[in-house]
Amino acid sequence: MRHGQTLFNQLKRIQGFCDSPLTELGKDQAKLARNYFIINGIDFSAVFSSTQERACDTVELVCPDTSYERIKGLKEWNFGLYEGAPEYLNPPHKPGEESYGDYFLDYQGESVNQVAQRMTETLTKIMDENEDKVLAVSHGGALYAFYLKWRQEKDVQPTFSNCCILVYDFNDGQFFLRESIDPGK
Repeated sequence: MRHGQTLFNQLKRIQGFCDSPLTELGKDQAKLARNYFIINGIDFSAVFSSTQERACDTVELVCPDTSYERIKGLKEWNFGLYEGAPEYLNPPHKPGEESYGDYFLDYQGESVNQVAQRMTETLTKIMDENEDKVLAVSHGGALYAFYLKWRQEKDVQPTFSNCCILVYDFNDGQFFLRESIDPGK
């Protein structure tokens, strides 16, 4: 699941390893996600969050009576020197590419492959250690990199909106996107 809207989202600022607080809308989005889980009778055997404040605050609103573990491997993509800059400074994708590729490496950030690998290692470990349903709250760029690594031809690309819920099945060390849910719609 992605965190709720933040001040940087609202101001259209690049937000990777840097952090900003949830807006009132972001808090409301997290409550809508909580209501979605309640209405659908979804209980989690374990809950995890990126170490970043916006993800932790989202978890605490979605699962207010549940303890959770903070994990650095769920952090957002590191955009290096672009952190905090206006979003219009993001580079365009190269022809034929669906992400920023390795662009941010030259600016002390991460490549899409590094983010996908970090997320895959982290989520694989989580799934290997937990048998039932788990919730992991992360970030748009990190979730997108993970999606690109594991997508199947039949998958419909999620929107990656704030508080979107991506439901994956985990079988034989592989992730399969089952559905994407926007609890605000």
